[in-house]
Amino acid sequence: MSAALPTTGREWHLVARPHGWPKAEDLALREAPVAAPGEGRVLVRNLYFSVDPYMRGRMNDVKSYTPPFALDRPMDGGAVGEVIASDAPGFAVGDHVLHGLGWREYAEVPAKHAVKVDASLAPLSAYLGVLGMPGLTAYAGLFEVASFRPGDAVFVSGAAGAVGSQVGQMARIKGASRVIGSAGSDEKVRLLVEEYGFDVAFNYKDGPVDEKLRRAAPDGIDVYFDNVGGEHLEAAISSLHVHGRVTACGMIAQYNATEPTPAPRNLALIIGKRLRIQGMLVSDHDELQPRFVEDVAGWLASGELKYRETVVEGIENGFDAFLGLLRGENTGKMIVSLV
Repeated sequence: MSAALPTTGREWHLVARPHGWPKAEDLALREAPVAAPGEGRVLVRNLYFSVDPYMRGRMNDVKSYTPPFALDRPMDGGAVGEVIASDAPGFAVGDHVLHGLGWREYAEVPAKHAVKVDASLAPLSAYLGVLGMPGLTAYAGLFEVASFRPGDAVFVSGAAGAVGSQVGQMARIKGASRVIGSAGSDEKVRLLVEEYGFDVAFNYKDGPVDEKLRRAAPDGIDVYFDNVGGEHLEAAISSLHVHGRVTACGMIAQYNATEPTPAPRNLALIIGKRLRIQGMLVSDHDELQPRFVEDVAGWLASGELKYRETVVEGIENGFDAFLGLLRGENTGKMIVSLV
């Protein structure tokens, strides 16, 4: 047991339920005591934590697939850090671990909820992105949920984000006939084509998505990986072939809406085209983890798969990083660094 443990650390608390876009006064950065770990637990100094779109939903007091954040309690989410004290067999001071108690400087984590990660295989921050939950989301959502087949034409919305950028590259690696992406800036569009190998990409802010998708995929699409919802989903339904498949992963276009958003106006096409639209949660696909890590580590080593991170420095800027993510200011995974 380490003798010189910190006595306090900062952590982000949700103090009010946001209405629409989260505001600075909805969150508070507070000082909290830090104690030695209990039996079967480890004390971790967080080095990086993740901010993700799903966290916006957890700020609402509604029943969902994961409990809402409690008021006046630390928020949580993916984090990677260094063990600084351990009362758990198999974990030693100096080990690096991935766990679920982010949004704070120090975390006392049950050992059964901590996973050792190897800093020699990849930068530690990569375990929050390309080798972490977003990467597995892309892998499971494309190959299992969307039943991807070589020769499929694949359209990805939010394609410059942590999940979307991996979906498009994985489809290309596995033999897609065409990979189309949408993103929110001309710079991101160039990145998709020039660095990630998308066949074509467009800026959805420049005009109607339906028109842009029809130009980008004049022969239609087989798979749509949806991170956005709304207008993008409507456009994809129009472009999908008979027996097309949709993975509904996220709907960031409506997370901050204060009024009900209109559904796609062409839902009747689902019937004649016999479309399959399936929602996904990455937690349903844990059994794919070993194959995912093996495949992605290989693609990273060969240079076939590339990734970007947007790193915001300092825990005090955690809320700004989250807001920037919701505004689409990130390229690739948005990460807060405490190093």
